[in-house]
Amino acid sequence: MEHYYSSSSFGRIITFVVVLVVLQGGRAKGGTKLRKNESILAIQAFGDSFLDTGNNNHLISITKCDFPPYGRDFLGGKPTGRFTDGKVFSDLFAEALGVKELLPSYHDKELQMKDLETGLCFASGGSGYDPLSSKINQVIPLSDQIKLFKDYKRKLKRGVGERRAKNIIDNSVFLISSGNNDILFSYFSTNLRRFHYDVPSYTDLLVNFASQFFRELYDLGARKFVVLNTSPLGCLPFSRTIGGDIVRDCANEYNEAVKMFNHKLSSHLTLLTQQLPHSTMVYIDFYNPFLDIILQPITYGESHHHHSLT
Repeated sequence: MEHYYSSSSFGRIITFVVVLVVLQGGRAKGGTKLRKNESILAIQAFGDSFLDTGNNNHLISITKCDFPPYGRDFLGGKPTGRFTDGKVFSDLFAEALGVKELLPSYHDKELQMKDLETGLCFASGGSGYDPLSSKINQVIPLSDQIKLFKDYKRKLKRGVGERRAKNIIDNSVFLISSGNNDILFSYFSTNLRRFHYDVPSYTDLLVNFASQFFRELYDLGARKFVVLNTSPLGCLPFSRTIGGDIVRDCANEYNEAVKMFNHKLSSHLTLLTQQLPHSTMVYIDFYNPFLDIILQPITYGESHHHHSLT
């Protein structure tokens, strides 16, 4: 999923959410909060372009951003495969938690053992909870992101020993962003899922896919989860053009589907916290802060909100 906001507005919302997680413990509806005084040794990121730090660079896919003007605000002003001008949320999250300044991608050719000890990014822009989304965009599905994580664990054990590796995984935060491409592409844009599901049944399907993914990570040692909800997809320029009215307002049908999914996801995370011993599930609301910036751009120093700026 591409970001249709300038780097300044995107930076403000990321700062807002990071502060929410770090200073307020990720307090949100449907989620618990990260416990105080817990050591966080590593960040492990999974999902889509909100977190992807370069895993699509080696793919044969149009869902890539390893070319200008991407990266113009990044260190050195060069594109890195991040779907924005500078850092993505996973970078800033890792930095805010004091883990490291940048979260390297699993496919970074310059990885060192110190990078593995503090976590990697396995996310792939264009992916979703629904495997169909990754097929449409020709990117890395969550099932393969799991495989990459398993390989990472093997390398980590070889490098630091089994006991140290277990401690790192035990004290990792598993950061997840997904669902955007499912609703935007698999359901509305291509209609591939829409032929077989209405919105209530498709959002149920997405929650089932998400639950399976969370449980797989849990079985691999994940205990601390931070899950971003889905953003107001109906307000993207593409959605306004296709599903908006004559003045290109936000496409209400898209946003209603997003809100339904977010509500179900939030409730399910509460359930998982009860079902998975010693787990912490933090649900982060991206939807409302994003919507506020889109609907009140002048308040945030933006002169418009219809244009696509990367």
